[in-house]
Amino acid sequence: MTIKEALTTLPQYILPHHFLSKVMAKFTHSEIKVWKNLMISQIIKFYGINMSEAKEQNINNFASFNHFFTRELKQGARPITSIANAIACPADGAVSQAGLIKQGDIFQAKGKSFTALDLLGGDPKVAEPFENGSFTTIYLSPKDYHRLHMPIKGTLTEMIHIPGRLFSVNGATVNSVPGLFARNERVACLFDTELGPMALILVGAIFVSSIETTWHGVVTPPSIESVRSWKYQDDAPVIDKGKEMGRFNMGSTIIVLFGKDKVKWESEFVAGKQVQLGEMIGRI
Repeated sequence: MTIKEALTTLPQYILPHHFLSKVMAKFTHSEIKVWKNLMISQIIKFYGINMSEAKEQNINNFASFNHFFTRELKQGARPITSIANAIACPADGAVSQAGLIKQGDIFQAKGKSFTALDLLGGDPKVAEPFENGSFTTIYLSPKDYHRLHMPIKGTLTEMIHIPGRLFSVNGATVNSVPGLFARNERVACLFDTELGPMALILVGAIFVSSIETTWHGVVTPPSIESVRSWKYQDDAPVIDKGKEMGRFNMGSTIIVLFGKDKVKWESEFVAGKQVQLGEMIGRI
């Protein structure tokens, strides 16, 4: 851990993560026109957000900052790969890591890792299909499109809401906090696909405690003290490749898991690479 990383990370251990996120939610959902327009215009300027690809470009027409943050894109702004057997990128962002799950461990950064078992809430039956499988972790920054889409077609089998802290998920914190993604509050969505089980884990972060899915709506808040889950059988949602499945109300991280020998990531799909929703990131 560098001095800079320590100064960024260590104070987070004592911060009231969920309280701060509730306060931020009040600001980001405010519909006071002057306030929300100021926030939106400053974020666009600071991060250089490309509003030409947004379906709605007039900031006056966004009801709140969060409405802007989860903005819809124009039709065709993110074409979904049509290459046979391709795995589509589920989000805009940057690759944090991509590789193999080795004896249950998922690489985080700088010698740090966490287990698929912990990430998925501690049930061995849920984690078992991903033993020695493949994973990728994609970080969404404030400038990115914040809706999440399906890498391949899948039938939802279970959704698990797992309690935790809300550490930042920026590079300094990822490099410093052991087991970060298995410590933060998260929502794991399990799908049955042509490749067998696939998991999409939506990880919360400080100021980013609200996660929602297309079939359920807002999952968190409320924050919880123990794991809760929903199983889907008779009326299980079936979501096609490239279709929206959820969103972050503010930015965070999505982790994708597949079983052993099911996918092969593209050679250039490595840590640090900028990616866009819909592009091919691997092959069946």
